Amino acid sequence: MTKIKAIRGMNDILPDQTPVWQYLEATIKRVVSEYGYSEIRMPIVEQTDLFKRSIGEVTDIVEKEMYTFDDRNGESLTLRPEGTACCVRAGEEHGLLYNQTQRLWYTGPMFRYEKPQKGRYRQFHQVGVEAFGMAGPDVDAELILMTAAFWRELGMSDAVTLQLNSLGSNQARAAYRDALVAYLQQHFDQLDEDSQRRLESNPLRVLDSKDEGTRAILEQAPVLTDHLDEESASDFKALCDMLDAAGVRYEVNPYLVRGLDYYCKTVFEWVTDKLGAQGTVCAGGRYDGLVKQLGGKPTPAVGFAMGIERLILLLETLELVPAAARQTFDLYLAAEHKGIQAEVVLLAEQLRRAVPGMRVRVHCAGLKNIATKARQTGAAAIVLVKRVEDDSIQGSLWHHDETEYDVSPEQLIERLRTLFGN
Repeated sequence: MTKIKAIRGMNDILPDQTPVWQYLEATIKRVVSEYGYSEIRMPIVEQTDLFKRSIGEVTDIVEKEMYTFDDRNGESLTLRPEGTACCVRAGEEHGLLYNQTQRLWYTGPMFRYEKPQKGRYRQFHQVGVEAFGMAGPDVDAELILMTAAFWRELGMSDAVTLQLNSLGSNQARAAYRDALVAYLQQHFDQLDEDSQRRLESNPLRVLDSKDEGTRAILEQAPVLTDHLDEESASDFKALCDMLDAAGVRYEVNPYLVRGLDYYCKTVFEWVTDKLGAQGTVCAGGRYDGLVKQLGGKPTPAVGFAMGIERLILLLETLELVPAAARQTFDLYLAAEHKGIQAEVVLLAEQLRRAVPGMRVRVHCAGLKNIATKARQTGAAAIVLVKRVEDDSIQGSLWHHDETEYDVSPEQLIERLRTLFGN
C-alpha cells in the first residue's frame, strides 16, 4: 500500500525543529507585549469575497494563488492567504474599530498556491501586527521601531536593511499611475511579459520588476515621490525624522511598492542579502482605506507581517540560535538498576512540583547504557537513581562537569532549585 505523504509545499515541523520556532515566537511575543499590543486570533477560512474586495481581483494572489472551494451550502470559502483583511473583518464585525484605537497582533498559518522553494511554501506561517484609529506618522514609526527591536533581540540587526517609500494618497497615487502608464506604454515592447500584463491591471507593480531590461527602462520613469500630495510628503518627512532621532538606519527606495492594492502612504520592507532571492523578511505599510472598503467607517490603519519560516532560515544561516533554545528539557532522570522504576516516576513528579518550570524527562526504555543515552539527549542535568541499604533512594547528579553522589531527594530538590528555579 502506498504511503500517504504531506501535500507538496505544506511541511511538517518536527520535534528537533520546534524548539527554534518556540524561541522565535517567544521573542516576538515578548517584544509586542512590551509595546502594548494585544493578541487576536482569527479563523483560517474566510469568505472568498473578503480577499477579492481587499487584495484586489486582478492581483496574482486572487487570480492564481488562493485555495478556494465551495462548501456544502455552495458558499465560496478561501484559506486565508494573508492576515490583514481577516483582522479588519474581525475588528469591524465585533465593533473594535469605529472611533477607537486598537493595537493588535496575531500569528498562524497562511496559504498560497505557488511554486515551493527555500523560504517560500504553500502553507507558511506569519506574525502580523496591526494598529487602527491613528492617522499620524508616530504610529508608523512605532511599528518600525518594534521591528528593529525584534532584530536586536534576535541578534540580526547587522543582517537586515530597512527600505522606505511613500505611495501617497489614493488621489496622488492615481495621478502618478497615469504618468507611469503613459511613460511605460512608450516602451511597451521592451517590457518583460509580467510587466506588460501588470501595466493593464496593476501598473505600480511594474516598479517591483526584477527583469534587467525593465529595470533599465524604469531608470528614466517618473518617480513616485515627485507626485506626493502635501500631507503624505509631510508625514513621510516626519517619519524619517523620528527614525533618524532613534538611530534607525534606512534607505529611501522610490521603487518600493507593496503587492496588495490596499496600501497607501508609508510602505516599508526589511531586506537581507543572506538568503538569496528570498530577501524580504518583514514588510508592511499604511492602509487607511481598507476598513471602509470592507464596509466599515473610514479608519486609518497601518501594519506589517513577517514570515516565520524565512526568519528561522535567517537565524540558522547566521548561526544565531542559542544552544539553550534547542534544549527541550532540563533534567534527565533514570533508574540505575531494576526494581525502582516506580520510585523514579514518583520522584519525577515530586521534583516537578518542587521546582516549577523545570522540564523533566524520565527514562522508560530499559537499563542498557543509560548514562550514555542520557548524555546523548543534551540534558542540562542528569540524575541516576539507586536504592541504598536502608531501602531509601538516592541519586547521582551530573551537571556540566560537576558530579554529586549519594544525594537524598530532599538535597536533590534544593540543588535543582538552585540550578533551575525561577
